[in-house]
Amino acid sequence: MQQTKYIKESICLYAVMDYLTALFSWAIFFTLRKVFIEHFTYEQFSLFMNDRKFVQGLLIIPFSWLLLYYLTGTYTNIYLKSRVNELTQTLYVTVMGVVILFFAVLIDDRIFNYRDYYESIGILLSVHFFLTMSGRLLVLNRSKYQMDKGMVYFPTLFIGGNKRAIEVHKELNGKSKAQGYQFIGFIETNGHGNGNGSVHINGNGNGNGLSTYLPKMGVMADLEPVIRNHEVRQVVVAIESSEHHQLREILNQLADRNVIIKIVPDMYDILAGSVRMNHLLGASFIEIYPQLMSKWQYIVKRISDIIVSALVLIIFLPLYLFVALKVRFSSKGPIIYSQERIGIHGKPFRIYKFRSMYVNAETNGPLLSSHEDPRITSWGKIMRKWRLDELPQFFNVLKGEMSMVGPRPERKYYIDQILQQTTDYKHLHRVQPGITSLGMVKFGYAENVQQMISRMKYDLLYIENMSLILDLKILLYTFRTILQGRGK
Repeated sequence: MQQTKYIKESICLYAVMDYLTALFSWAIFFTLRKVFIEHFTYEQFSLFMNDRKFVQGLLIIPFSWLLLYYLTGTYTNIYLKSRVNELTQTLYVTVMGVVILFFAVLIDDRIFNYRDYYESIGILLSVHFFLTMSGRLLVLNRSKYQMDKGMVYFPTLFIGGNKRAIEVHKELNGKSKAQGYQFIGFIETNGHGNGNGSVHINGNGNGNGLSTYLPKMGVMADLEPVIRNHEVRQVVVAIESSEHHQLREILNQLADRNVIIKIVPDMYDILAGSVRMNHLLGASFIEIYPQLMSKWQYIVKRISDIIVSALVLIIFLPLYLFVALKVRFSSKGPIIYSQERIGIHGKPFRIYKFRSMYVNAETNGPLLSSHEDPRITSWGKIMRKWRLDELPQFFNVLKGEMSMVGPRPERKYYIDQILQQTTDYKHLHRVQPGITSLGMVKFGYAENVQQMISRMKYDLLYIENMSLILDLKILLYTFRTILQGRGK
């Protein structure tokens, strides 16, 4: 797709500009420092060019800046960036990077007084920020030009279509290309759909005023297939105040979709401080992004998953072999049991466990395990007590299908039953499922659908407070549970 090429080009150009500006800013900083602080003369410049810190800095420091930018999420959503917001974000990261450079490289320099330190930091900060922001503005202006010409766009869907939706559409319509909006249609909040996401052209305005401007794509029952079939990237929720009782249900339906949600606020939301203006000339929204943690936290979480999983699989290999042999001789059947579960964004995957039940334990259909379950083998009871049956799931973590910490994945059979009672469950699909979770720590295993719903509130609490510190706390509590043999 042509616009995918443009997006990749802009990301590469952004990174190249950052590399070049980091390279030049280090060279300029080093030169100014030698001239104005160390008072180098023209004759001494040959020594300056052979300075080990100068040469090493040219080779290493630009890549260090790129790593810092990547960890702070600089190279995501380039086309959705506000130039003013990018200026403040660049300043923030520049200050962070300069402080790191000072303690890593400059602090052991020979100085005559502490003023030299302050001047060094000031020169590096000023030069690096000015050059970096200049390069980024060039790329961002190019990106805005591409959006203005319709070369890059983001399919956008309206939910709601009466007075408020019409007002927002009119406000955005003149600036839609410049901000990347490509309005594909709207979803009506009332009525019954066909569930297949097909387009309903409704030009006579019956039942919905926005149909004068945009095609009707269906009703709420059609929301998920419309998003999937039209590759929607942004959803604008523009419902009337009288329809706010539907907002929770709308957000639940969007929870496991990888889209940016923009909610048109009421006066109450504005006074409560929930509204942020990312574009001065655009409409103001309450924005909800799919990402629940900062970029660097996601990266650290994934790296930790890979390292710990690899270490567990290597260090505990004798334990794996011992458990496998015990499973093999405890009852007939395979050693490893795999089952389809639902993961992030509702994608199915196969979870691995050491088999703890007799073969054909579910001949009469899916059935959750319970206390004193006769389907569990004698060795299976021991494994479950110490959670040894979960050990193969580190393969799932290594493959990227699961994380060490995250809501426990369930079968579609049970998810469908849960969704009949509450659609809040869809929020659990916003993150990778895990081997352990806050729900497992606070509630434990569920023996029926009602208990799954009761446990869900703890997992929702985890999602809303997701952080590396919380992950660490959950892992420590899980480790204590295992040592106490309080599994099921």
